[in-house]
Amino acid sequence: MISAESNRRLPRWLTSFGPQIVIALLLGVVLGTVADTLGGDPDTDPNWLMTALDTIGTSYVSLLKAAVVPLIVTAVISSIANLREVSNAARLAWKTLLWFGITALIAVTVGLALGLVVEPGAGTGATAPAEQYSGTQGSWLAFLTGLVPANFLGLQVSSSVVDPETVQTALSFNVLQVLVVSAAVGIAALKVGEPAEPFLAVVRAALAVVQKVVWWIIRLAPLGTLGLIGRAVFEYGWTSMGGLLSFVATVYAGLLIVAFVVYPVLVKAHGLSVRQYFSGVWPAVQLGFVSRSSVGTMPLTQRITERSLGVPRAYASFAVPLGATTKMDGCAAVYPAIAALFVAQFYGIELDVTHYVLIALVSVLGSAATAGTTGATVMLTLTLSTLGLPLDGVGLLLAVDPIIDMGRTALNVAGQALVPTIVAHREGLLDRELYDAPRSGDPFVPEDAAPENAAPEDATPEEAAATGAR
Repeated sequence: MISAESNRRLPRWLTSFGPQIVIALLLGVVLGTVADTLGGDPDTDPNWLMTALDTIGTSYVSLLKAAVVPLIVTAVISSIANLREVSNAARLAWKTLLWFGITALIAVTVGLALGLVVEPGAGTGATAPAEQYSGTQGSWLAFLTGLVPANFLGLQVSSSVVDPETVQTALSFNVLQVLVVSAAVGIAALKVGEPAEPFLAVVRAALAVVQKVVWWIIRLAPLGTLGLIGRAVFEYGWTSMGGLLSFVATVYAGLLIVAFVVYPVLVKAHGLSVRQYFSGVWPAVQLGFVSRSSVGTMPLTQRITERSLGVPRAYASFAVPLGATTKMDGCAAVYPAIAALFVAQFYGIELDVTHYVLIALVSVLGSAATAGTTGATVMLTLTLSTLGLPLDGVGLLLAVDPIIDMGRTALNVAGQALVPTIVAHREGLLDRELYDAPRSGDPFVPEDAAPENAAPEDATPEEAAATGAR
């Protein structure tokens, strides 16, 4: 029988969240490679290991997404009601949107510069699509009409015909609509005042319950990572890139420059520790990379923004969900800039300064038009449509989209935590003691390392024991 003393002697790297994610990544690569060598087709004839990895990965992402709606509803209503305790709430909202735009403009500039220098679309040897791309095209009208909720929870139903006798129906939700409904309810509760207190008490209690459930889901992240990365290895690998290798390398170069040059410069310029920022945001970045979903990663992003980076909950619960739907430096800035130049170069179309300005404008303002969608395909079609470039280029790039989407989502998540941190610091709201506290490798600062009044919700003994924080 293992004693409690023996449990405490387990090495920190074995019991901490971050190292567990890294180990899961490595095991996922190994198991994905093994699944690939066993043979079979991922779509039509998967082998047993492919099926197991796919089931684990997709089930974990489904769990995360299932927690998003109750988390947004309870957190946004509660945070708006708490804004009476936060001065200059309108100023905070404006500053958040402003910094969303500033960082997006910097990111799209990096993408344009790399696209012009490297010219990834010139002489690729890739073959143009035989058929015209006919996928969903982003539009400003669709964004404006999409703001209006069709129902209270922003639920959407879509059906597709598999064969003459089978029709598949899928139920999804529009995160932006959920955010709009929750904000309206929160503002109404704020205006009602004292009579709304019983309702707000129930919402706060529900928020505490939802956060506990989210914590349990987050603790399963290493298992989900194992399945997701394994699935990616056997399903996509690196063989699909072919003549698009230069494009993939250029996109990843842009993502890395923004993540490890631009963001650190912004953090340092505000007098904050770059090391503390990365150590705090890293668990969410890792999960974003393997899950390829900013919305799915949002519960963890919000947690580390509050508990590791020191952003007040009343502000973080507004800024992070908003960022998860509209703040996408990877999908909506770096990627569409390089992709648009790639398409122009591939088809031999000359672009001028006006086109570059339009790319920047769409990247800064257009990410909102893709809110609630998956991936960057809608954003790319919006960019190409605005510039009048062939939409066939979207079909050409779809082959490597899953590989690129991992890096794009990781950058999205890093930016979604960065902006609330910067704004909170500039407004004097950032808890510097919590920001600078020692990290344990978990998605929060351990209870014994944080100041007593640092966080509105301290880690429980159960959480601390589960992660080796004590």
